[in-house]
Formats: sequence, C-alpha cells, structure tokens
Amino acid sequence: QVQLVESGGGLVQAGGSLRLSCAASGRTFSAYAMGWFRQAPGKEREFVTAISPSGANTIYADSVKGRFTISRDNAKNMVYLQMNSLKPEDTAVYYCARGWGRATPYYNNWGQGTQVTVSS
Repeated sequence: QVQLVESGGGLVQAGGSLRLSCAASGRTFSAYAMGWFRQAPGKEREFVTAISPSGANTIYADSVKGRFTISRDNAKNMVYLQMNSLKPEDTAVYYCARGWGRATPYYNNWGQGTQVTVSS
C-alpha cells in the first residue's frame, strides 16, 4: 500500500503562486503514474493534472492548462504541482493520488489533501 502526503498549501492572493508537494512511500514509485485532483466546498472532486511514470507525458484540465505544471522526482519519490497565476476559483483542497486518467475511478491511494485558498 502506497502512502501519500501532500504539503505546500496555504493562502495566496490572486495572481500569486504556490508549489504543492506530494511525498510517496514505497520502492516502486517510479513504476506508476500520479495525478492531482481538487475539491472545492460543495463540489465534486475534479481532475487537475497527471504525469506518467517517467514524467514524459502529462495531461491537464483545460481550466489549469498554461498556469499549472506537474513534475516528479523519482529519486525522491516526490510529485510536485507548480501553480501560477492563481485565481479565486482555484480555491480547494488538493489531493494527489496514484493512477492515470481524468476521473477519480482510475485512481487509488489518495493523500489527505492540502488546502489552497486564493483571495481576490
């Protein structure tokens, strides 16, 4: 069982940046794809981005394309989400998970989440 721990969330003004981190346990981290989702109050969890095991392939939600960048460091068992030009509508709890695709059923081993709040 892989354990995932997110960090790096916080309060930022609109237009600002944050970098989220996701630390994964286990020796086979480099063998699986990873993704980020987010969930705002009263809304369903939505896909943000995902990265292939090697990092060669990435996919993004249209709402974050050009502003967010996912990356990974397999030597450190880490996945990152660089968020630039943040908007109030990016406010949500952000989760990392193991899997690939644009929907939650394709993922497992969810982290506990980290809160991101963007003020206007």
